[in-house]
Amino acid sequence: MRFPRRSILAGLLAAVAAPLWGQANGQAKRLAPGQSPLPEPRPDRGYGDGAEALIRLAKLGGEAAFAVARLGAPVPLAARHADVLMPPASVAKTVTTLYALEMLGPDHRFETRVMRLGPLDNGQLRGDLVLVGGGDPNLDSDRLGDLVAALAATGLRKVTGRFVVVDGAIPFRERLVPDQPDHVGYNPALSGLILNYNRVHFEWTRAGEGWTTTLEARGERFRPAVVGVEVAIVDRDQPQFTYARRDDIDRWTVARSALNDAGSRWLPVRDPAGYAASAFRELARAQGIDLPPPKFQATLPAGAEPVVSHLGEVLVKVLKSMLKFSNNLTAEVVGMTASGAGTLSGSGLVMTHWARRNLGVGVSLHDHSGLNSASRVSARDMLTVMQRAKDLRHGAILEDLMRETDLADAEGAAQKPAGTRVHAKSGTMNFVSGLAGYVRGADGQALAFAIFSGDLARRQAVPIWDREDPQGSRSWVKRARRLQGKLVALWARNHL
Repeated sequence: MRFPRRSILAGLLAAVAAPLWGQANGQAKRLAPGQSPLPEPRPDRGYGDGAEALIRLAKLGGEAAFAVARLGAPVPLAARHADVLMPPASVAKTVTTLYALEMLGPDHRFETRVMRLGPLDNGQLRGDLVLVGGGDPNLDSDRLGDLVAALAATGLRKVTGRFVVVDGAIPFRERLVPDQPDHVGYNPALSGLILNYNRVHFEWTRAGEGWTTTLEARGERFRPAVVGVEVAIVDRDQPQFTYARRDDIDRWTVARSALNDAGSRWLPVRDPAGYAASAFRELARAQGIDLPPPKFQATLPAGAEPVVSHLGEVLVKVLKSMLKFSNNLTAEVVGMTASGAGTLSGSGLVMTHWARRNLGVGVSLHDHSGLNSASRVSARDMLTVMQRAKDLRHGAILEDLMRETDLADAEGAAQKPAGTRVHAKSGTMNFVSGLAGYVRGADGQALAFAIFSGDLARRQAVPIWDREDPQGSRSWVKRARRLQGKLVALWARNHL
């Protein structure tokens, strides 16, 4: 079986891919909601027909829109259907990046703590041990294992009280969006205690007429087994996976016909705090620490004292990785941490209002990752985001945080003209594709651009169970990405 990575832009762009109503620092001019600082473009100076020919050649159906301008210039060089609202997909993560930088600062760090209630005496804690999730999106089994090793180094071997797990730093949500297949790893649960992006590693190997299977919280150095997740192999053709939660257990079935002789994939976890607590207990047991079954609560117990902790990477590194791999969970965590909102949709609304007030764009965002297909943005507004990022306190670093990619030749093959660099963020859903970013010439001159394509009727016709890899989607996305690369190359040739 194949677990497609939604985040890596291939083909044409071979390498692409605070307080509740917080304000920016005031350096960006305030604009009315929906008011764009970019006026309508002047005539496209003779190369618009070339863009139209590329769009016809792509044969995407639906809608294709773009806007491109010199970086810092008030007038777009060219635009096509630039005010049509389109799903941004993961291009929305550029707005989330700017929002998180402004609200939290580039040096913000997420912390996972182990605390205690009671004295530690001669290896025995006479009270409760408390594991406190801080919403670190990059906490994995190796980092958790190192945290447990640091705990063991204090001499702790036994806890007489409870093992308390605090997961309320981020409000719980069973899945990021409801309209995706149950089994896709890019749509896990959301919680203040996160492990391995809230995914469990399922591996199978044929053994005679059956299979040997394992479920692990897999890292490079630590691979604790987990409880609370089960997978059964059953005789059927479709669907490949089914999911139900019963008796506090994630119960999966997988179709026998879908399994090769050996393989693996990451399955989403629906009880992330329980999953992390299970792995923590297993790692503690390996270090000689005996822990009772976990008790869960949303808030830190009064009087808890620190024992050991793990500090995650600084936010700017978290965001760079998020943009590179387009991790949905990371985007939602940093966005919700920045907004302080109690729900994911509410947090998207807070960020929407922030973008309208500080960037002057009429975006409508229902989350921070772009996974929610109800979100909408126009090419003109996304171009404005690219243009006005530099006016924010920390927004000038957006270009460097974006993934560097190649241009494309007339056939769509990757090329890298001397001195020309492209930094951009891609976004992909079934029959939806977007790209926004910057192309900079050898002399330092730069263009900002935004491109969106989408056949929304075709997307809507795909049943939920088939949305991981529906028929025709891969070839459609390949053509859309090739179109994006050719358009960027066209603009670079004509204007850099």
